[in-house]
Amino acid sequence: MDNTELFKLVQQLQTRLDSVEAELAELKKRSDQEIPEDVLMAISAAVSAYMGNKGRVRAVRFSRHRTWAAQGRQAVQSRSRNL
Repeated sequence: MDNTELFKLVQQLQTRLDSVEAELAELKKRSDQEIPEDVLMAISAAVSAYMGNKGRVRAVRFSRHRTWAAQGRQAVQSRSRNL
C-alpha cells in the first residue's frame, strides 16, 4: 500500500467514527431523558386496568433502539426468552 491508499483508508475510518460518535451521543441523550409524569400515569392506569389492580409498574425507560426493525427484533427476542 502506498501513502495515498493509506490516507484514503484513514479518511474512511474517520468518517465512520464520526457517524458512530454522533449516533452514540444521540442515544445517550435519548436515554437520559425524563419520562413525563402524565405518560407514567397513563402507563400505570393501563397496567392497572389490564391486571385488575394487581399489577405494579416497577420501571419505565426509553428504548435505546431507534428503528422499528430493532424494536421488532427486541419483541421477538423477549418472546423467545419466555418459552
